[in-house]
Amino acid sequence: MADALQVELVAADRVVWSGQASQVIARTVDGDLGVLVGHAPLLSLLDAGVVEIVTPDDRIVRAAVAGGFLSIADNRVSILSEDTHLAEEIDAAAVHAELAKAEDEGEPEAVRRAQAKLRAVQKVS
Repeated sequence: MADALQVELVAADRVVWSGQASQVIARTVDGDLGVLVGHAPLLSLLDAGVVEIVTPDDRIVRAAVAGGFLSIADNRVSILSEDTHLAEEIDAAAVHAELAKAEDEGEPEAVRRAQAKLRAVQKVS
């Protein structure tokens, strides 16, 4: 059995993060899911939220995802989301404006995406 998970966090236009991890936490449509080495194979739909990746040296990588897919097999975790941003890439002021616009226009999906980005930034602060 491997000592670590191999994780790939992929957006539509780039690989956002790739590396080894001791743990991954993601929000699926069925609820929060924690993944450790040896996890059973799984394919699930992601909900808009924050993905946390704990590296073997206990560093935490946080990213906001706007839905997508989570795949687990043979200690490999693939997180595929069209709209994915690492917490340190997110401009909180711009996201607050994005959230206000989405609320004004009555776009619940855009509201959920903006809220996920803000949660990722707030957890880092």
